[in-house]
Amino acid sequence: MKKQTRTGLVLGAAALALMLAGCSDPGSTAEAGTLSPQGFNLSPEQHRQSVEPNAKAAELLPAKIKEDGKLTVAIAQGAAPLALFATDNKTLIGNEPDIAVALAQSLGLEPDLVPVSWADWPLGLESGKYEAVITNVTVTEARKKKYDFATYREDKLGFYVPTDSPVTKIREPKDVAGLRITVGSGTNQEKILLSWDAQNKKAGLKPVSFQYYDDDALATVALNSGRADASFGPNATGSYKAKTDGKTRVAGLVPGGWPQAANIAVTVQKGGGLAEASPAGINGIIASGAYTKILETWGLQDEGVKTSELNPPGLKD
Repeated sequence: MKKQTRTGLVLGAAALALMLAGCSDPGSTAEAGTLSPQGFNLSPEQHRQSVEPNAKAAELLPAKIKEDGKLTVAIAQGAAPLALFATDNKTLIGNEPDIAVALAQSLGLEPDLVPVSWADWPLGLESGKYEAVITNVTVTEARKKKYDFATYREDKLGFYVPTDSPVTKIREPKDVAGLRITVGSGTNQEKILLSWDAQNKKAGLKPVSFQYYDDDALATVALNSGRADASFGPNATGSYKAKTDGKTRVAGLVPGGWPQAANIAVTVQKGGGLAEASPAGINGIIASGAYTKILETWGLQDEGVKTSELNPPGLKD
């Protein structure tokens, strides 16, 4: 997407391999069934917690899906900890696959996870190739015209600074005055940062020095080497890098649609029959306690929701 409503999934495979610049990929040396040194299990053996079927949610399923007995879910891999391939280079792991498996189980179905590219999921969903998409899709008003949504995570952006940085917090416009900040061009975070910078200039504060990089790995090098004071991007990927290399820490979190809250949601065909079942299934996961454990597994507990909503207000494009 043009704006950062897919929260970092624009990272290509090469960028993923390099995005932990300055340290090795924790999945490259992990043994099957073991934890990486940083605590993330990147092996094919995920030992996911089983979720009991939610009878009320299952009753809402259309007959065709009940008869098939499977929930086919499209997931675009490429950004840890959201969705990536395990150390066998074929098994989908991460927060999104875990949510997909749990949702299928909550609906009393077998999960069928299909790796796709970001560009391919809309056509595949519209053609019926996939019954649902769980790939960090942000709810927007434009998308609501074509799809139905069941929220399962908040869309948050994070300011990350080196661990030894004198910057203690970034919560509001004045906190970024005079800082050198890496940010993606054409993204929601750039739009927010531009707005904050404009406010600061009117107030007579120092301007932000915007640093743009085509490669996420290069932006990481700039931050770790002291050429930048902070990075501003998807909290999910920022948090993962901070936990895996220990070189950065979060200085502040901002709603993905600042000042409006933004939501990440299960995406299904409008009128396809899964609109009501999906939030009911997610709420079954939340009630079981499995939801919190999934987010904690991937360091995303700050992005949790209390209740899954059907088609909440979306970002305006």
